[in-house]
Amino acid sequence: MPLKKKVSFLLLLGFVIFLLLFLFKVKGEMVDFEVNHKAGKRLRTGETLYQTEDGHYMFKYFPSSALLYLPLSFLPLDAAKAIWYFVVVFSSCFLFYISYRILPLEAGKSLYLVFLPPLILAKFLLREIQLGQINAVVTLVLLFMVWFLTSEKNGKLSKRETYAGILWGIAMALKPHALIFFPYFLVKKKWRAFLSGLGFLFISLCVPSLFYGFRGNIEILKEWISTLSRSTPALFTSQDNISIIAFFMKWTGNQNLSYVFSGLIIALLALLVLVIILRGKEIAQAPVLECSILLILIPLVSPLGWDYTLLMSVLGVLIILQNFFKYSRFWRGFLVVNFFIISFSLYNVLGRELYSVFMSWSVITVNFLILIGYLTYLRFKKIC
Repeated sequence: MPLKKKVSFLLLLGFVIFLLLFLFKVKGEMVDFEVNHKAGKRLRTGETLYQTEDGHYMFKYFPSSALLYLPLSFLPLDAAKAIWYFVVVFSSCFLFYISYRILPLEAGKSLYLVFLPPLILAKFLLREIQLGQINAVVTLVLLFMVWFLTSEKNGKLSKRETYAGILWGIAMALKPHALIFFPYFLVKKKWRAFLSGLGFLFISLCVPSLFYGFRGNIEILKEWISTLSRSTPALFTSQDNISIIAFFMKWTGNQNLSYVFSGLIIALLALLVLVIILRGKEIAQAPVLECSILLILIPLVSPLGWDYTLLMSVLGVLIILQNFFKYSRFWRGFLVVNFFIISFSLYNVLGRELYSVFMSWSVITVNFLILIGYLTYLRFKKIC
C-alpha cells in the first residue's frame, strides 16, 4: 500500500475510534466544557460570568476566555461538545508533533520520541479530553510561541518575536497561567514579544465591554478577582490538586505554614530558572529548554494546579528522552522508574484506596519536580 494511502487509512481509523469514544463515553461527560459553554451564553446575554451558586463549577478564567466559547454557545450543547471534543483531540495529538519539530536537530531525533511521550502522558491527555478542558489548546499556542522564538525560517527576528508575543497574549487571554512567561521575557530582553503580548492581552480584556459596557467590564474583572480569591483556598486539599501549595497543605494541614513553605520553594525555583537562563547565553536555541521548564512549572506554581494540566510537560519530556543516554546508568534507571510512576498512577490500576493515598501524598508533584532536575542537568552540562 502506498505511503499516502497508509497515512489516510490511519487518519480515518483514528477519526472513527475517537468518534466512537465520543458517542459512547465522552458525550455524557465533558463537565468543564459545560461550564465554559454556559459562560459563552452568559457573555452573549450580558449576564455575570462568576456566580457563587455554581460552586466548584464556577467559571474561573478571564472574561476574554469566554469569547472563545461565544460561537459555540449558539449551538445545542451536544453539537458544541462534539466540535470542542475534536478541537481538544486534535490539539492533544498535535502537541507531540510541534514539540518534536521544536527539538534541536543537533541532538538527534529517534523514532521512540514519537511513541513514548504519548504513553507517558496518556492519563493527563485522556482526562483533558474527558473533561473538555482547554489546557491542550493553550499548550499548543505556547508551543507555537516557542517555535517562533527559536525558528530560523520565519523571516526577520523582530517579526518572529512579535508573533511569539501575540501567541503569548492569546494564551494569557485564554488562561492566566501563561503569565509565568512575564518575567521570562523581561530577563531575556525580548521587548517586542513582551509588549505585543501585553498589548494583545489588554485588547482582549477590553473586548467584553461590547457586552457589558466599559464600567460593567471593570465590574466583571473585579468579580473575577473576588470570586477566585474566595474559592481558591478551599481547593488546596483537593485530591487532584498537584500544586506546590497543595503539596504542603496535604502534608501539614496548616494553610499559613503552607504559604510560607510553598513561597520559599517557588522562590528557589524562580532562582533556579534565572540561573538556567544565565547559563544558556551561549547555547543555540536556549529558549527550548527554558520554556519547557516554565511549562512544567505552570501547574506546580498555580494554586489550582490540577493533575491533567501536567500535559504541558510534553516538550520537557521529549527533551529528556532525546538526551536519555546523556545521563549516567543509575540516573537513567531512576528516570525510567519516575516515568513508570507517572504513567501507571491510574485509578483503574491502583484502585480507589491506593490511588487516594497516592494523590493525598502529592507523589505526582515530586515526579515532575524530578523532571525539572533532569532538564537542569542538561543545561548545567550545556547539552541543550
